[in-house]
Amino acid sequence: MAKIKPNIIVTGTPGVGKTTHCKLLAQNTGLKHLSINQTVRERGCLDGWDEESRSWIVDEDKLLDSIEDEVKQGGYIIDWHACDLFPRSWIDLVVVLRTISTKLYDRLKLRQYPEPKLQENLDSEIMQVLLEEARESYDEEIIVELESNEPEDIESNVDRIEIWIENWRCDQFENAIV
Repeated sequence: MAKIKPNIIVTGTPGVGKTTHCKLLAQNTGLKHLSINQTVRERGCLDGWDEESRSWIVDEDKLLDSIEDEVKQGGYIIDWHACDLFPRSWIDLVVVLRTISTKLYDRLKLRQYPEPKLQENLDSEIMQVLLEEARESYDEEIIVELESNEPEDIESNVDRIEIWIENWRCDQFENAIV
């Protein structure tokens, strides 16, 4: 059975505004916000704690098994810093949010990231690690890179994604008729 609603991944380095974008998109579109950080804790998809980075280690197989039935139906905005573990067949759009390094530094400092973790995330953003991950994992035509530096960027990005969702729905309808 074909999905009647798309699945969208919103990815990017921590601090680029993924959750803010996802919450607003969910509110405006009726799609469900799937916070992977929240899901791994609620569904016990953890595989330990990394003391150096002060973060949980995710059991990716357990995570995918726990969300598969839901996500395959469509209608989800997946909020996580990585995208390469989600099967291509699940995903209709990959949004990679980018932020200039000075703004990202300030955001991560406010979150009280330890210096090694802060530097790792800045390096990741500067080297476009998550954008490259998306390009290696999905077809180029479903990947969009959006700037997320200022509050007005969020509005503009959400508007753009909403238009994409409407176009996707129209395409699905047209394909169903043919």
